[in-house]
Amino acid sequence: MTGSAHEQDSEGAGNGWLGTEFEITVDRFGHGGIGVGRHDGRVVFIRHALPGETVRVVVSEDRGKGFCRAEIREIVRASPHRIDPVCRVGAPVSAGGAGGGCCDLSHTTGTHARELKSQVLTELLGRMGGIEWGGEVVSLDPGTADAPETGWRVRERLFVDARGRPGVREYQSHSVIPRVDCAQPVPGLVDGLDEFGDLESGSELMLTVGDDGRHHIVHIAAAAEPHRGGRGKRPHSGRRRTQQQRAQRSTPRREVLLAGEPTVRRTVGGRTWEVPVTGFWQAHRLAASGYSDTVRTLLRSAELPRSVVAWDLYGGAGVLAGAVLDENDESWGTARVHIVEADRGATAAADLTFADDHRVRIHRASVLAAVADLPSPDVVIVDPPRAGAGRDVVERITSAEPSAVIAVGCDPATFARDLADYRRGGYEVDTLLGFDAFPLTHHLEAVALLRPSVRAAVGP
Repeated sequence: MTGSAHEQDSEGAGNGWLGTEFEITVDRFGHGGIGVGRHDGRVVFIRHALPGETVRVVVSEDRGKGFCRAEIREIVRASPHRIDPVCRVGAPVSAGGAGGGCCDLSHTTGTHARELKSQVLTELLGRMGGIEWGGEVVSLDPGTADAPETGWRVRERLFVDARGRPGVREYQSHSVIPRVDCAQPVPGLVDGLDEFGDLESGSELMLTVGDDGRHHIVHIAAAAEPHRGGRGKRPHSGRRRTQQQRAQRSTPRREVLLAGEPTVRRTVGGRTWEVPVTGFWQAHRLAASGYSDTVRTLLRSAELPRSVVAWDLYGGAGVLAGAVLDENDESWGTARVHIVEADRGATAAADLTFADDHRVRIHRASVLAAVADLPSPDVVIVDPPRAGAGRDVVERITSAEPSAVIAVGCDPATFARDLADYRRGGYEVDTLLGFDAFPLTHHLEAVALLRPSVRAAVGP
């Protein structure tokens, strides 16, 4: 160890081990894509480290608590699963990469990456949700082998640096690396950007390709700088800074179409959507159809009545609502689906797709505001953003007493937390599936079918 931890503790509040180097063995893989080990009684989080490795690290963050964060200086003993990073943009600078915030798990095989994600999901479900899970996170692509999955992303957001060059952001930074050769985008997605010349510093590009093969690019103007106050003002707190950043992102910004059309054609289950280029759609080329098929399978196993009332909460453009309709077509039964979505672009796309379908009602509102006025559901599908549904929404769902809930989550921690809330509300997990929807990264998607628990069904 270079220097003494106790000596560095006395150098100043908040410094602790900052800048200290030492060797450490990685015990396990943790949520957030980090290797976890212990050194001198403290937990150390190490980005880009794999379980079983011995690495020499330098502490990059220490707030004086029972843990610190470190970056790898040298791999002393590598994992047998380690490979050369397939994304040089996202690889750390110490490994010859650019240090981007895109691909944090491109240095291991696809098979091992899915094993690590399975371990993380299992641990969080047990610790936060009280759920034992023996499943595996699987690829959305049935043809995927051991090699890392590249070329899967159909939507990409790039950022423009001070010299007008598009690129990706550095890890945990607003600084832009002027490179677009990340391994995630589908072939051709980021080609030809040089023809647009110098772009406005601080602006962004949204690139996407539709299911018809057409490419589309929208240039999004730079966000206005927040007001910083007069001289002598104290710096804003982290929470205040976060609130300002969210306000900036939600403020409308000028958009200019550079290529293609204003909307992108998407097709799932025989239906077509025209979604704004900057509107939300699943990033993985197989995700929308894969989740639709999964929901149909879970609906089948839920043994619902022939006449079904469904809530599709945080429903976006209505892909999962379409799955409900397809599973309950009018030759077999009837379905009434209520899509609840706050985004104007998504509801506009849903309005077009379901314009002639009397079985669908679209409510442009927040979930909490809308559910009180919806008819009693037989099944609720809830697909919230990364922050999860939260206790208030879960309580509204469980109090409606549906026969089944299909919960979707793109963050395993908030997903596990929501499942714990469902269990408190009298529901238990019947089926739980994990998907490697974001290859080369630590992120994953999970889907669960919940049904009323026996205890809730028969009373205390």
